[in-house]
Amino acid sequence: MPSTPPSRARLLARAGLLAGALALLPATTAGLAAVDGRTSAAFSRLYTVYQLVKANYVDQTDDEKLVKGAIDGMLASLDPHSAYLEGPSLERLNTMIDGNYAGLGLSVGMDDGAVKVIAPMRGSPAEKAGVKAGDYITHLDGKLIYGGELDDAVAKMRGEAGTNIRLTLFRPGRDAPFDLTVTRGVIDLKPVTSKLIGSIGVITVNEFSRDVGKQSFAALQDLRREAGGHLTGLVLDLRENPGGALDEAVALSDLFLSSGVIVSQRSRLASDNETWRAEQFFPGDAARGLPMVVLIDAGSASASEIVAGALQDQHRALVMGERSFGKGSVQSMIPLDRAHAVKLTTARYFTPSGRSVQEGGIEPDIRVPQISDPDLRRRDLERLRESDLRHHLVNEAGIDDKKLEADRQTDPRFKMTPDELKAKGITDFQLWYATETLRRTSPGAQVAMRRR
Repeated sequence: MPSTPPSRARLLARAGLLAGALALLPATTAGLAAVDGRTSAAFSRLYTVYQLVKANYVDQTDDEKLVKGAIDGMLASLDPHSAYLEGPSLERLNTMIDGNYAGLGLSVGMDDGAVKVIAPMRGSPAEKAGVKAGDYITHLDGKLIYGGELDDAVAKMRGEAGTNIRLTLFRPGRDAPFDLTVTRGVIDLKPVTSKLIGSIGVITVNEFSRDVGKQSFAALQDLRREAGGHLTGLVLDLRENPGGALDEAVALSDLFLSSGVIVSQRSRLASDNETWRAEQFFPGDAARGLPMVVLIDAGSASASEIVAGALQDQHRALVMGERSFGKGSVQSMIPLDRAHAVKLTTARYFTPSGRSVQEGGIEPDIRVPQISDPDLRRRDLERLRESDLRHHLVNEAGIDDKKLEADRQTDPRFKMTPDELKAKGITDFQLWYATETLRRTSPGAQVAMRRR
């Protein structure tokens, strides 16, 4: 694969971050020195408050604590995705980049002091125990964790494989909290998995970490061999995928495109604007024009939205499922030293047609709710997206809030209950609907059926 062209915002880190498209920036002297001189009065007030606290606070204060608090507050005032990383938070990022760990297999974040489950990793101990996206974890082994630090909660959830931990969960739509006991296991990060359903291939991308493009290409080749050369359709499953490395989102899109724009990003400085096009990573369409469906939902964010938007705008795939999360920004990780870094929002990205997904997300071509989930109808009313987060970036094109909520209205086509679906052997309605659509509409699939 050729390397991405260098620029100030383009040294891309390969990391699977919560709802992120992540780049890596060097902390240059020139960049740090370019501070507006008019801020001196504001910095003077900050230093005055620092002196007042040091001299008058009831207990003796620690400089490290005060400085960290000031930095955290500064970045939190910008948007939900800019943050100061040190110690456990930086270690957690490095773990997601490079290896495996013993724990529950959860992607979590903070929501007004509460630990919220963004998504359980597929096949993880948490998913097998019944933890779902949108759950709030209120207690660990009976101890309240509300109002604490996210890193402390994550550290408590990790532990030796084979040990148990009791989670108390609040699930929107249920009347009362409930407990689940989860047995920790070794979480082997598998960003790409695949399977064959009849003659339809399914590639599931769980996060955009290292070599997702290459792994997806290998999965496609495996599916083609398993189908005996008669692969008739392809589902790219990006549900509950919170994002990750920007270059891997470009690579995955490029895998299925032979020409045209994949994504563009606009920064504060015009010199940092950039456009990515097809055939930077792979020559031609590796799927050779196979009919495609891309599955998305409210947990599909950032890098996932880049892929869905590119394949939708280029008319390469039918996008199906629920409206995506709506995070149209790029975060750059700027190392300060070996133990400290800043994750800062540095750009907005746009689909090939010039759409920003910020706030609005990607609208599916065909809306298909996950009606096989018995809690979905109640839980979906409480589910948060980017537009619900405090200090979120505003879509520059303007968004009608009523239109944002339109995808929560009940569609009369989908009235079967979870029990009725289960009796038919359907446990994942969205995936079943996608494969059935390909089976019924693909000429290749119909030929394969006649051969049987």
